[in-house]
Amino acid sequence: MRKITRSFLAAILISLLFSAVACSRDKEPDAAQDTEKIQKKIVLGFSQVGAESNWRTANSESIKTAARDEGIELLFLSAQQKPENQIKDVRSLIAQQVDVIAFSPIVEYGWGTVLKEAKLAGIPVIIMDRGIDEQDKSLYVTHIGSDFAEQGRKAGRWLLEKVGDSNERVNVVEIQGTFGSTPTNGRREGFIEIIKQNPNIFVTNSKAGDFMRSKGKEVMEEFLNDKGSEIDVVYAHNDDMALGAIEAIEEYGLRPGKDIKIISIDAVKAAFDAMKAGKLNCTVECNPLQGPELMKAVKDLMAGKQLPKRIVINEGIFREETAEADFINRNY
Repeated sequence: MRKITRSFLAAILISLLFSAVACSRDKEPDAAQDTEKIQKKIVLGFSQVGAESNWRTANSESIKTAARDEGIELLFLSAQQKPENQIKDVRSLIAQQVDVIAFSPIVEYGWGTVLKEAKLAGIPVIIMDRGIDEQDKSLYVTHIGSDFAEQGRKAGRWLLEKVGDSNERVNVVEIQGTFGSTPTNGRREGFIEIIKQNPNIFVTNSKAGDFMRSKGKEVMEEFLNDKGSEIDVVYAHNDDMALGAIEAIEEYGLRPGKDIKIISIDAVKAAFDAMKAGKLNCTVECNPLQGPELMKAVKDLMAGKQLPKRIVINEGIFREETAEADFINRNY
């Protein structure tokens, strides 16, 4: 009887041992899956405007470097200044089922349909740099970028300071960026808001240069050929167009920065070189190094954190008088 009992107990112990091994084997795939989830990289799809300026080049490099530093897999696409290309880019990223989509919109309008497609696919969207005109704010998580209207106000305040109490007429020509883009709209509105405080300042001509140096030169040539002797100030919506305008003014036989004052926006190194040479009078900062801010937002988003609807980049203004000293700290 004892022999039977012992045999029975041994059989039970062996059975329990095999069951424990089997259970541990059953759990192994789940543990492996959990590890895979932890190790899986966040995939960020980004559609860039293009490479129209030094600012944009610095912005693209900042995004690529920040993604690399944060261990985020980046699918980087360029729309080459064409809104239709950018919509295709966003649809391509949706099809690739990336974790997050970010893009710098070429123009403000026309994003509702494709953003609804991203929302339907369960992919959150971050707007970067430029903004969009979209009533349904639920179609994107946050907008990271500059306050373009404030940049225009800073440019206007500089001009008011220079004009002072003079009652002389001041003729300003404006080289705008891309029509329909938020920087163009904001920089124009902010500038006009400030200069209208002085009834002697007039914007006598305004035309788009698409943020490109070559087009900035072309537009300035047109202005000069029209009423070159009457132009007192050039307000360019970015440094590249201002540098193109400087070339046109010199070829026309006038001295940029002296015969014609020049205000621009971006504050890239080339603008500081122009200020040090006395050819550019003022540049308002538009910081392109937004990559770290974007990656932080992406990681916070994937961690389930709530993001503010608007993240504004802090920026300053630089004048020719301090360009030499300010240049030392420029990273782009």
